[in-house]
Amino acid sequence: MPSRKARILPQLDTKGISALSDNELKAILRAADELIMAGGRTLLSRILKGSRERKILDLKLHLCPSYGYYHQLTYPEIMKRIDWVISKGYLAFDYLGRLPVLVFTGAGWEIEQGTYSDELLTKLKEIATGPAQTADIEFLKDKNRSLIFMLLDKIEAGKDKRLLPLLEEWRKIDYKKVRTRISEVIQSLELPTENLDRT
Repeated sequence: MPSRKARILPQLDTKGISALSDNELKAILRAADELIMAGGRTLLSRILKGSRERKILDLKLHLCPSYGYYHQLTYPEIMKRIDWVISKGYLAFDYLGRLPVLVFTGAGWEIEQGTYSDELLTKLKEIATGPAQTADIEFLKDKNRSLIFMLLDKIEAGKDKRLLPLLEEWRKIDYKKVRTRISEVIQSLELPTENLDRT
């Protein structure tokens, strides 16, 4: 029977890092979202540093909102902050073969959902107020279902009727459960303001 190769166990080092700000935590988790189940700590540190190496550019990781967030820090300093996030239970490891790759924990994903849904809402508002007020919204399809439902909850709560044309376009391309929720949000946004004030 062939022997299984041992998995690589990363050694975490958080020495000198006792806490991170909320913004730092959100930035690290947002960068990690780009490589969940596909990359590890080293690649994450390169996104946060703002590396211009070929792999980063080829994978379009320089387009991540957190790209270059820690440009002023050294790689060891960045790595300690990543290790702090892992040690506090916001990120964890899974394996591709022998190699460790990053995954969200429940706590980490809860924070990242809030960050990413805000980002998507801002993007939709920019599209809605642009010159043509229409755009390709395929980028919303095939995203995590709970993330999309959180985004739709925020759209409904915001009562921004300028998003109605985009919601109509989105409803044409997504899956049944998402289409159903989009229809509910459209109906909510179409209610007269005086009806909303009475509820």
